[in-house]
Amino acid sequence: MKKNLLLTLLFVVPCLMATAQKTTTLKSPNGKLSVSVTLSDKIYYSISDGEDILLNDCSLSLDLGTEILGQNPKLSGKKETAHSSEIAPVIPLKFAKIENKYNQLRLNFKGNYAVEFRAYDEGVAYRFVTNKKGEIEVMGEEVSVNFPQPYFAHLQETNNFETCYEGYYSHKETSDWKADGDMASLPILLDTKKGSKILIAESNLFDYPCLLFNSTGNNGMKSTFSKYPLELKQRGDRHHDFVKRADYIAKTKGQRDFPWRYFLVAKDDADLITNTMTVKLAPESVIADPSWIKPGQVSWEWWNDASPYGPDVNFVSGYNLDTYKYYIDFASKFGIPYIIMDEGWAKTTQDPYTPNPKVDVHELIRYGKEKNVGIVLWLTWLAVENNLDKIFETFNEWGVKGVKIDFMDRTDQWMVNYYERVAEKAAASKILVDFHGSFVPAGLECKYPNVLSYEGVRGLEQMGGCQPSNTIYQPFMRNSVGPMDFTPGAMINMQPNVYCGNRPNSASVGTRAYQMALFVVMESGLQMLCDNPTMYYRNEECTEFITKVPVTWDETKVLSANVGEAVAIAKRKGDKWYIGAITNDKGREVTIDLGFLADGKSYKMTNFEDGINAGRQAMDYRKKTSQVKKGDNLTIKMARNGGWAAIIE
Repeated sequence: MKKNLLLTLLFVVPCLMATAQKTTTLKSPNGKLSVSVTLSDKIYYSISDGEDILLNDCSLSLDLGTEILGQNPKLSGKKETAHSSEIAPVIPLKFAKIENKYNQLRLNFKGNYAVEFRAYDEGVAYRFVTNKKGEIEVMGEEVSVNFPQPYFAHLQETNNFETCYEGYYSHKETSDWKADGDMASLPILLDTKKGSKILIAESNLFDYPCLLFNSTGNNGMKSTFSKYPLELKQRGDRHHDFVKRADYIAKTKGQRDFPWRYFLVAKDDADLITNTMTVKLAPESVIADPSWIKPGQVSWEWWNDASPYGPDVNFVSGYNLDTYKYYIDFASKFGIPYIIMDEGWAKTTQDPYTPNPKVDVHELIRYGKEKNVGIVLWLTWLAVENNLDKIFETFNEWGVKGVKIDFMDRTDQWMVNYYERVAEKAAASKILVDFHGSFVPAGLECKYPNVLSYEGVRGLEQMGGCQPSNTIYQPFMRNSVGPMDFTPGAMINMQPNVYCGNRPNSASVGTRAYQMALFVVMESGLQMLCDNPTMYYRNEECTEFITKVPVTWDETKVLSANVGEAVAIAKRKGDKWYIGAITNDKGREVTIDLGFLADGKSYKMTNFEDGINAGRQAMDYRKKTSQVKKGDNLTIKMARNGGWAAIIE
């Protein structure tokens, strides 16, 4: 009898489990990618490329303290829809037009919440949607990602939620990432070792902390978030210490949609560079008339310590009126629309209304207007926060065009909301914004396109700490998700074994041609020229090329791409094409096809390439001109830490 009962139970329990589990599969428009969603004790999903499972049995939930959304879910309805539209970004960093085509599955659950999945041809995304009364406290969100076998991960790790996203990338097997190791910030890049890569990022980040990941220690990742700061103590003029934190990560509206978690599936490394999923998943612009938003290049004085010199500099250079007028004259000559005035323009960093008398901001604004050059002012985030009610209105009255806000260095909900409050207030006064000491773009720049750039990158500001072997990952990872203020443009160039550049004679690791190519490769609505006008005047043919490179684009084509090794990108503005190619610390040849050019037309190509001695003397370059046409193949030879740049017209 006992034996028969045991057999009966062994038969019934699997049947009950099979009945309880409900699986729905959503396919991409072209049918190649799919996400299978299974409802049982939790909400599970797996992402597949054809028959190949890329992520398996990942789970998601939202802990509201009194209930956990996604735990023992009770489906009340589901709806599948297909969508096709075209997006015209206000600030087109990759494309003037973006096709937005996806299939969507909305699962409604008892308890007044839903989960939406979207399947694009290039990736999968999901988010929670809640319909609760009043406010809710989010204690945590489970974003669990599991790999079917060990993948190779490219990570920017941090041991603290107070991070500026400026660390070096680390590279490791997912099975070697320890559960007690550092966290990883977004984006994360995974190599499946089966011909595709997965980029993990987020979009539609509002009123919520940034997503970071810990390792599970079992070939997977799990989400982690900064707790909400309840009490802060100001430390100096630019930071806070955390005296007390809440036990929740967010207190927010009960009726809302949450950030999208997305997984870009790149069949080719080039797909990482042309990624537009952040834009597709972000809200539309709320600025009714954005015609005043003018992206462009910026001459920057901090990196070179405001130190022009030479026979035409008959004044004591530094952070003073004469020096800034010199920068304005330089910008005016080369058609650069802005100069930035970094720390020192105000009498103190906490008083943005009292200019340094040695600088005379008001005279510089007047002079810049006469020369058709706008002024961008640097501020600490605390100075902006303490004066948020009137600072941008005041700057607008002065004639300031933009602000560079620095040292946020945090990922909690309060700080995420700070970014939006700044963007909104600045937009109301027609002020452009560049965030430094920041996290990475996640959709705010689409809602408020006056936000033209973010740092959140180990850029040239780090001088000798900015190595091409690390920078080569930026087009595939950091720049993949949105604008990036890398601050290129060094005219003193060195190979790493001889590097000795410090301000005021600041230098870069990498060749001259590499620095020039960065202006094409890197995307930013405000693109800095980091070096001294003196150096640009002395290298005028390079300066003339750099200042012709646009910051917004009609079309982007990746001609060659290998993560961690090299990339060559062609970008079109109007009827002109620009090409930038960079490599890591290995010299190499790359062959590119000019098949993107128009039929039956001959073009003039002006290119800058590494000289024969650039592997030792990084300043060595050659400028060449030639005629090219559609279908020509070019072999680009780059020295170690080298590059190649061209304009085709």
